[in-house]
Amino acid sequence: MSQSTIKEITANGVWRNNPALVQLLGLCPLLAVTSTVANALGLGLATLLVLVGSNTIVSLIRNHVSDAVRLPVFVMIIASFVTCTEMLMKAYTYELYQILGIFVPLIVTNCAILGRAEAFASKNPVGLAALDGLMMGLGFLLVLVVLGATRELLGQGTLFIDMNLLFGPAASNWLIQPFGENYSFLVFVLPPGAFLVTGLLIALKNMIDDIARHRADAGREKSVKGAKRVRTTGHIS
Repeated sequence: MSQSTIKEITANGVWRNNPALVQLLGLCPLLAVTSTVANALGLGLATLLVLVGSNTIVSLIRNHVSDAVRLPVFVMIIASFVTCTEMLMKAYTYELYQILGIFVPLIVTNCAILGRAEAFASKNPVGLAALDGLMMGLGFLLVLVVLGATRELLGQGTLFIDMNLLFGPAASNWLIQPFGENYSFLVFVLPPGAFLVTGLLIALKNMIDDIARHRADAGREKSVKGAKRVRTTGHIS
């Protein structure tokens, strides 16, 4: 893998083609379970695991599956990894699995996962496919965590509540309450708060992209204005 290719895949997954902020895929779990950082992190890690695993297997079999059955095979591979992830969560984070509920098995229907399998993994070697799955999953995970942290902080006045469900008893004292114990702002806990914060995150990303684009255009204009025209006259022998 060339360094430029690695950089492009990383930038696409985390920023330029982020599945949540640009492709707007997987919004159902994004909006439904991100009321806390623990919930968001749990679902994000599960999605990342499925993305990396399914991309890797799809890339391995890409030359051995006919076009007629390609999509059903991809769905079966994704469903297999979702089942494995679900069993792992039941074994090690059962209480968090119960909180996330139906949204863990619904990872199978996440268009971002099937989309990467079809658009990238089925056309590229294993290393690039696994990296694409990792970066797309990481981009989705980061959005989930930022959304969960914002909603938890503004809605409940806490950060890192119930992290022991994911990391065990050692995480019980990670709780931060910057606004005191009695703070509550119900809007951000409910689904309308999820829509509001997601819209603000998308707007913030678009604003940062516009600023970067304008700076790049300004830099190109300056380089053109500073160029000198040189005219050669006479004969060169």
